[in-house]
Amino acid sequence: MIPSLSSAIDTRRASAAVRSFDEEFVLLFKSNYQRIYRYLDRVSNDPDAAEDLAQETFVRLYRRGSMPDDPAAWLISVGMNLLRNMMSSSRRRSELLAANPDAHGQSAGSPASDAGALGAEARLRVRQTVDRMTERDRTLLLLRAEGYSYREIAAAMELNASSVGTLLARAQRSFRAKYEESDNAR
Repeated sequence: MIPSLSSAIDTRRASAAVRSFDEEFVLLFKSNYQRIYRYLDRVSNDPDAAEDLAQETFVRLYRRGSMPDDPAAWLISVGMNLLRNMMSSSRRRSELLAANPDAHGQSAGSPASDAGALGAEARLRVRQTVDRMTERDRTLLLLRAEGYSYREIAAAMELNASSVGTLLARAQRSFRAKYEESDNAR
């Protein structure tokens, strides 16, 4: 084969592979972005941060340049890791600000936000209940609520797929007990 012809064929093949990845990426984005965003929003309770993290998750996939074996599980794993990093940084920042609030222009007592919508109290109770759960239980319930399969949850959380059902059932019982506990405390 003529060297220039061989290189042209290789270039065409590489271009087809890139197009294929781009097409797969677009389809994956359309089918998974909202799920990842909703999960991150529920865990962070910050829609803007959730949007940034969901976008960053897809940016990292695009920079990777190839599809992982299980794209949905890979995406949620990356999203969860980005969220953990953000929360850890935020916690450290809060601790630093709390140690010396006046030095950073922060007041010691900031007013609580008013939900102001019907059902806000119920949503708040659910949020508080979820926040009191272990990280594993919280993650299991929120991923399942977003429609992730047992297999995807297992891959994202590095669990045995056969144990996801049992762990979910325990997490649901834990949620009910904590929710009822908060109901009795009223």
